[in-house]
Amino acid sequence: MPEARITLVKASERRPTPSQTPGMSREEAFSGDGIWAGYVRSAPKTPSGWHHHGDHESLIYILEGKLRFEFGPGGRDVVEAGPGDFVRVPKNTVHRENNPSGTEGKFVVIRFGTGPPNTNVDGPPKG
Repeated sequence: MPEARITLVKASERRPTPSQTPGMSREEAFSGDGIWAGYVRSAPKTPSGWHHHGDHESLIYILEGKLRFEFGPGGRDVVEAGPGDFVRVPKNTVHRENNPSGTEGKFVVIRFGTGPPNTNVDGPPKG
């Protein structure tokens, strides 16, 4: 059996994801075999577009700034996170992020699942 190798992706080697969401900038570090990992930046006081991550569970670690998640019927449910916090976004959850802080938000995202890792939509169900 061949020996497994540790892989390094330097910051300069991350690449923009093909499917971006307005208000966010995603850079992919790893992708494949049911996993996606990357670095995301969010402009100050800027909401993202509505989107979901299909059959991917997302785990998000906040490095800098704040992240406000809006989701649920009509987007009325809210979770806010800051530096050092982790957030889990379940599969197929329509949401948007908003960075209410005055500085750029920086986050690490890990996704587990299959299919496209990002789908932009018009908004959540009105329910």
